[in-house]
Amino acid sequence: MNGEPIVEESPFKGQSGLRRIWNAFSYSLSGLRAAYRNEDAFRQESLLAALLIPLALFMSVSGLGKALMIGSVLLVLIVELLNSAVEAAIDRISLDRHRLSKRAKDIGSAAVLVALINVVATWSLVLI
Repeated sequence: MNGEPIVEESPFKGQSGLRRIWNAFSYSLSGLRAAYRNEDAFRQESLLAALLIPLALFMSVSGLGKALMIGSVLLVLIVELLNSAVEAAIDRISLDRHRLSKRAKDIGSAAVLVALINVVATWSLVLI
């Protein structure tokens, strides 16, 4: 625009098409493996999902009810993955105690709690 060279944000953003899709899938699997290997909470919530998702499929509720029940469980895993990513990024920056680091980690933890409350609320409402 004003004579400044265009600088890409990341050298890893260069792929396109099917190669990009394959790379994204591979990175996602690596992320799931890393979360399962390194995060106790993710392992516990994965076990919960492994129990609740088949249970939801076999319950005599409507398709919409099953979708809501399963979606609420998957939301917990999604939020936990994001929380773990935030925690890892903060720890990468510094392991020193800092009020902003604590705040970010506490907020991530609160998001997981809200997602878990959502599971209880959703399942309760569908099953009543």
